[in-house]
Amino acid sequence: MRAGVVVAAQPGVEDLAVRAEELGLHSFWVNDTPMVHGDPFVALSLCAKATSRIRLGIGVTSPALRSAPAAASGLASLNALAPGRIICAVGTGNTARRTLGMRPTTAARLENFTVALQDLCAGRSTEYREGDRVRDIRFLHAGAHVNTADPIEFVVAALLGPKAAAVAGRRGTGLISFGLLDPTAWHAMHDTRRHAAQGTPPAPDSRANSYVVTSLHLLDEDEDPHGDAARDATGHLVLSLLAFAADTAADTPAFAEQLGPEESEAVRRLLDRRGTTATAPDRHTKLYPNYLGRIAPQDRDLVLPSLMNNLALVGTRDDLLARIATLEQAGVDELLIQPVIDPPTEMALLAQLLT
Repeated sequence: MRAGVVVAAQPGVEDLAVRAEELGLHSFWVNDTPMVHGDPFVALSLCAKATSRIRLGIGVTSPALRSAPAAASGLASLNALAPGRIICAVGTGNTARRTLGMRPTTAARLENFTVALQDLCAGRSTEYREGDRVRDIRFLHAGAHVNTADPIEFVVAALLGPKAAAVAGRRGTGLISFGLLDPTAWHAMHDTRRHAAQGTPPAPDSRANSYVVTSLHLLDEDEDPHGDAARDATGHLVLSLLAFAADTAADTPAFAEQLGPEESEAVRRLLDRRGTTATAPDRHTKLYPNYLGRIAPQDRDLVLPSLMNNLALVGTRDDLLARIATLEQAGVDELLIQPVIDPPTEMALLAQLLT
């Protein structure tokens, strides 16, 4: 299986990209969560100039964040700096919207956005709508401003629902998911994608790679798999899930209702600890600070073993390789880790395992 890394946009991110390339990793991604992290287009511009081989990904952008012309211009500009090395993940904006206190957009709008980006970034015209006004648009500048000759890879972000996987099938794109380590769920998503693709001509230059974002912790001999070190390495994933459950419990309760009693209690404790409630209109300002950052020691008790096991890869070398092999058999092409403790060391561990 191929290997890559996901980080937050910040000064010095290009140094991590250089190190990832030196380690032989396949891709280097930057989050697009405007109110929590820096700008991915700025960050990847630096990475594009500092590297020569590694693929560079934005994940996950959304029509709820950026218009299609603006996003396409940014992507095609990156493609001019790193020809043929750009990947763009698109989604409904689940986290990026919720950090604004807003709901994500619809699958239909996501599909329209994906179509427009695929067309524009390949140099084709596309239909663009604002309210009742509809116009055909295309890049009007030529030369070195943007690169629409080398293909950009698109992937659709999906959790467990079938709608995003169906969009990927109809548009001939790949899939990316966060913390989805259940092979059965991946088989189901790929089945949905294949079914949706039937009878639909694939988009030109389409690709269909599948990516999963997780974290990785290699246990030392006799180390507790749920001890402080393992909780620190995986806690950012667990707390992101608890924050999502806490945030959505009132307006879209289906996710929170799937949690067991212990997980539901952890959600309650998180809300109390952050000084907010599941219905407070400003709860996003209390739940999402330091989102996907290193957790505080006092929050280790919220990192439940059940959630660690579901969202992250923790184990001996043989344990890790066995779980990764199972994911590969389920159709996952690339494992992306989101390091928070010591990114260079965590990237080196990933490289040793998979490259």
